[in-house]
Amino acid sequence: MKNTNKEGHSKSYKKLQTKKTLEEILDIAISFEKTARDFYTALIPNVSKNIRYLVEELAEEEQQHFDLFTNLKENSEVKKQLVKKINTPVEDHKFSDFVKLVDLGDNPDDQTILVYALAREDAAMKQYRDLAENAPKGELKDTFSFLAIEEAEHKLELEKKYYEIIHSGGPGM
Repeated sequence: MKNTNKEGHSKSYKKLQTKKTLEEILDIAISFEKTARDFYTALIPNVSKNIRYLVEELAEEEQQHFDLFTNLKENSEVKKQLVKKINTPVEDHKFSDFVKLVDLGDNPDDQTILVYALAREDAAMKQYRDLAENAPKGELKDTFSFLAIEEAEHKLELEKKYYEIIHSGGPGM
């Protein structure tokens, strides 16, 4: 008889480690969105005019995501689900890495900013997509689905701007 499903077995322990409560997930998402908002807001005065409007839009949208998660956490229906554990997305470690702000220097070039922003949006898109797949039906699942789509749209916009500026030799060339 195999011992793979018995309490205390290392595989059972590893399986538990791949789960987090919805409250833990929301706390990480709130931190992620706050960091994203702060990152983009701090960049605004240091970016070229070519991408300033895009960085301003991203800062506003990340503020909206922060507000959405903060309000969700206070929602009485969602509060009832906060203790539920769900599978942690495969990309969880990448998403968590972006909770910390990075220093891109005083005058980062457009390429550096776009590459970093693309990585942030890609991690968020994958994280929210996986959370939507694992979350219980209801407002949280719907929110994660909505945000996965929105982050994919952010990524697409950044990719277009990256191609326009970096691969086409910049505006007007």
